[in-house]
Amino acid sequence: MAAAQPSVVVLEVQRDVDPDKKFSWPMYVTGVRARRRCATVVLVVAPDAGVAAWAAESIDLGLGVGSIKPLVLGPAVVPEITDPAVAEKETELAVLSAVAHGNGPNGLIVLQAALAALGRLDQEHAMVYFQLIWDGLREPMQQALEAVVMERQIEGEAKLPPFVQRLIDRGMREGELKGMREGKLEGMREGKLEGMREGELKGKKETLLRLLARAGIVLTEDESARIQACSDVATLDRWIENVLGAKTATEVLS
Repeated sequence: MAAAQPSVVVLEVQRDVDPDKKFSWPMYVTGVRARRRCATVVLVVAPDAGVAAWAAESIDLGLGVGSIKPLVLGPAVVPEITDPAVAEKETELAVLSAVAHGNGPNGLIVLQAALAALGRLDQEHAMVYFQLIWDGLREPMQQALEAVVMERQIEGEAKLPPFVQRLIDRGMREGELKGMREGKLEGMREGKLEGMREGELKGKKETLLRLLARAGIVLTEDESARIQACSDVATLDRWIENVLGAKTATEVLS
């Protein structure tokens, strides 16, 4: 039996249509092929279906010398993995799922499943996979993921893998979760569960208001009062998740 021939896959995450890539991708193929002396292909991971269709088009090299066609993974061909148990067994597929669907309606669930799986890998591999996922996320989803990760760290729900620590540290340094931290610590010192609950509510309200401000959503006085008057953690959690993709406060507070 003949020995398997070596090959190289050049991986690139593409969030938007970029005409310049039609010139750089062929260069990747020829450059890597010349250096490694082996078959080479460009694999484009495109979270957006339209971008995936654009990336899959053949690239005509001109003058009748041929064309190059990248391999493309888009939302249509990558399953949504939301179950952490499945993500743990199929870690690489969970990473691709997070890249392909991380900006979608179930993005946070998909991302959290992938992060849980990456936490069981060595730091070197986890960092590579995490960077691939992070690069594929648009800013609103990056901010939403930061809020979830920081909140879980404060609540001590689980030990987070090292590759997400930078998200935590940045938020801590900026004091973004000061209200939640102080409320929880005060409640613990006094031995009062009510103090912990009030601190948690305050922290979630501050998180919600920050995300609304970042999304450019302006609140009326009544809407602001409704948020401040809310005493239900589950409702605040739902509103925080609603910010992603929302354009009005009505959509968020539905």
